[in-house]
Amino acid sequence: MTLRGALAATTLAAATMLPGFAQAGVNDILIGLDEKVVIGPSGQVPGPPGKDSLVVLDVSNPAKPKIRATLPLMNSLLGPPTNLQITPDGKTGVLANSVTTVPDGDKWKIAMDNKLFIIDLTANPPKLSDTLTVGTQPSGLAISHKGDLILIGNRAGKSVSVVSLAGGVAKVVDEVQIGQEVSAVAIAPDGKRAFICINMVNKIGVLSIDGTKVQYDKTLDIPAGFNPYNIDITADGKYAIASNVGAGGFNGDAEVIIEATGPHPHVVGLMTPGTGPEGFAISPNGKVAVAPLLLGSTALPTTYNYVKNGEAVLMSVGANGMLTVTGRAKLGAVPEAVAFSPKGDYVYIGNYSDRDLQTFHIEDGKLVQVDHMKLPGQPASMRGPAR
Repeated sequence: MTLRGALAATTLAAATMLPGFAQAGVNDILIGLDEKVVIGPSGQVPGPPGKDSLVVLDVSNPAKPKIRATLPLMNSLLGPPTNLQITPDGKTGVLANSVTTVPDGDKWKIAMDNKLFIIDLTANPPKLSDTLTVGTQPSGLAISHKGDLILIGNRAGKSVSVVSLAGGVAKVVDEVQIGQEVSAVAIAPDGKRAFICINMVNKIGVLSIDGTKVQYDKTLDIPAGFNPYNIDITADGKYAIASNVGAGGFNGDAEVIIEATGPHPHVVGLMTPGTGPEGFAISPNGKVAVAPLLLGSTALPTTYNYVKNGEAVLMSVGANGMLTVTGRAKLGAVPEAVAFSPKGDYVYIGNYSDRDLQTFHIEDGKLVQVDHMKLPGQPASMRGPAR
């Protein structure tokens, strides 16, 4: 996929909540389920909106995740799988909604949207508390370590939206012009700097942060492989790692390691875990990273690179930020969404076309599957609390 995002909410019914599960906290994970875009023999086929949902997953028992609530909120496969996140205190969720579908004769086509949903996770059941208008086609986003700032990459808007957050109340305070598409954002743990994927020009941008004042200095742009689409930062803030998805086909795609703390951040390492690491996440303790590889699972069945299923890659994060592959595991069709348990010893991966979730325990540098559950829709994105 080269386009990705969240889908506009046309209706909002009452959320459902299963009895007996924990209330809001740091053990929640959000999963965006897209029911509009189907990947079949002819590729991606858009359909009518209205059946998407947001799942609140309880991972209090990390080996046995349970759905504690669902909300009928629009989201989409068509954007980086980082269009949602939870505040560090577990009380508020946010979901960017980048595209919608509109009638096109007897079919449907993609149209840009500009919505940000704010979810009250302390309510029983969780509920939509506000809807904000942000930049056009909001895609990847990040919440600060303090939980007081949200930065959103706007692809069609070629900008970054700046949103303040206090007591569950969000307010748009600025839109920083970048001049190019922004697919993903990561905020450093100290809250003073952010890194953005300027994917169409193959660069990582650097933002300075002072409260809600966010500035972009183009002179700090970092050449970073081909089509950097996703990005995360190590727990100590020393390294930003950009996940590049290349030009498609069946080519090895790059993870680019960036020294993130100096006056002029720069690339210090490069490696490839395989093909199609659109999903990418570093564990909360910063020791390992996981990339679900699409491989050829999004290709047409008639093409040379088609394979039915993807693959998970577990990598250790070295002292210099370098990634080393330590384990691999089989996944289902079109794996996109990935998130870690709070302690980082379990990882959850969603398979879009198979409509399921695989749970792995990390043991001695290997991925050991301990659970496999069906989901009530197609998982396009997944994330837990910001750190």
